[in-house]
Amino acid sequence: MQSLTDEVIANTLEAYAVRTDHDLCEKIRTYISTLLLWNRKISLTTVTEPLEILRFHFGESFFGASVMPIREGRLADVGSGAGFPGVPLKMLAPDLDLTLIESNAKKCAFLAEIVRKIQIEKVNVLHSRAQDILESAGRFDFVAARALGHHRDLLEWAISHLGQDGKVLLWLGEEDTSDISRVPGWLWASPILIPGSRGRYILAGSPKP
Repeated sequence: MQSLTDEVIANTLEAYAVRTDHDLCEKIRTYISTLLLWNRKISLTTVTEPLEILRFHFGESFFGASVMPIREGRLADVGSGAGFPGVPLKMLAPDLDLTLIESNAKKCAFLAEIVRKIQIEKVNVLHSRAQDILESAGRFDFVAARALGHHRDLLEWAISHLGQDGKVLLWLGEEDTSDISRVPGWLWASPILIPGSRGRYILAGSPKP
């Protein structure tokens, strides 16, 4: 990770409304090196150039914090995969109580290793499909999903798992953004174009009262 100096990371992430310090940069470098190591064995990402990982995975995930202030409370990252957007959002908000929901056991093992390596607390790696999580598991203040698909199913799940004033944050392509914005029963903010992307948006919303 020698090419990803603190300065390079800071300059790259500035476009995504993120201010960095040395500790955050160290965590990002550790995350990327571990991701690339594990990616040789299991499919975690098709993006394999460190600077592009920084932009595509970290920058786009971090940008969600500027769209919706997520500082504390319970966040569910549904279909977490390699940990995006949940872990980067947690890196910006240490008080956040994060649940990473992932149905693939090998990806869950990777997530557990990342949580251990970058030494973040209040993170629960849940090996499960979202639809198998009972309401008795508790309510979330935020539900996030990036590149998940099946968004209408996700919204149905979110309605029964969000607490009062709960919100959803979605990373979507242009077509999905238009489709989801018309789903009845939800109040949506205007979609925000992700900096440097070609037709990728973040869409924030909440169930209608």
